[in-house]
Amino acid sequence: MNDTMLLNVTGKTALADGIYQFEFRSPDGKPLPPFTAGAHVLIETPSGIGRRYSLCNAPSERDRYVVAVKLDPGSRGGSVSMINDVKVGMRIRVSVPENYFALTDDASDYLLVAGGIGITPIHAMMAELDARAARYRLVYCTRSPETTAFLAELSSLPSSRVQIHHDYGNSDQSLDFAKLLATREGNTHLYCCGPRPLMQAVRNNASGWPSLAVHFEDFGTSVSNGEASSGFTVTLQRSGIRVNVAAGQSILEAVREAGVETPSSCEAGTCGACRTTLCSGEADHRDFVLDDDEHDRAIMICVSRAKSDELVIDL
Repeated sequence: MNDTMLLNVTGKTALADGIYQFEFRSPDGKPLPPFTAGAHVLIETPSGIGRRYSLCNAPSERDRYVVAVKLDPGSRGGSVSMINDVKVGMRIRVSVPENYFALTDDASDYLLVAGGIGITPIHAMMAELDARAARYRLVYCTRSPETTAFLAELSSLPSSRVQIHHDYGNSDQSLDFAKLLATREGNTHLYCCGPRPLMQAVRNNASGWPSLAVHFEDFGTSVSNGEASSGFTVTLQRSGIRVNVAAGQSILEAVREAGVETPSSCEAGTCGACRTTLCSGEADHRDFVLDDDEHDRAIMICVSRAKSDELVIDL
């Protein structure tokens, strides 16, 4: 991890069923590097796995970083290690914040849509928008009150500002995104973070909105579209290296194992940092960045796979 700090764990609190909040401060009490709403940090868990988590506290708080982590028993151990192994008093390696999900300054209104643990960057956005005295509305979708982070705080806000929707695990009770996104008022910008099905529903129903006014982020809390049951080959055009991508392995992971470094950030197909030119082959696009007319010339290698036996990419 580059540009990292060893920070003290100064707080660990249960926010909801399976969700814990962690607070980090500098050992010497000095201010931490600044961040803006929507930023994330990379945390090295006690298991040695690095995971990205959105900062959910107000950007004006220079003395601490706060993240919320949802336990995912099906994960490779990042959230399990955070929740089971991290204790108050420990020192944890944390990166300097990065932001690929920043708020624009020139919107007339902001529509914030969160699903589950996707509330974390949105929570920081609310604090920043309050500081700006900007107009915004939050729509927060969760399974039940018991699984809703920041429930007491958000429930205390006016219903004109915050709408909390529970589907109780029943798709028939899902929020009507077609109605929510049917019209865009003024220069409203939409920010969405949550599980992939929710983000896809928002994307589908916001198709009439200008693309530059719709912003997505997630951190691997959702299940990828489609299956990753078979492997394929990727040829790196510039170096001539052929890389075998195994079932369940991302192109990004396979390329790194081959010793080729390439930029990435969210590793969930939403930030665009790993965008790579697609030279040939048919990709199975699973990102939330590329428009349909870009699919034959670009690929997000953190999540997308191949429909053909081989892809050639510009690395």
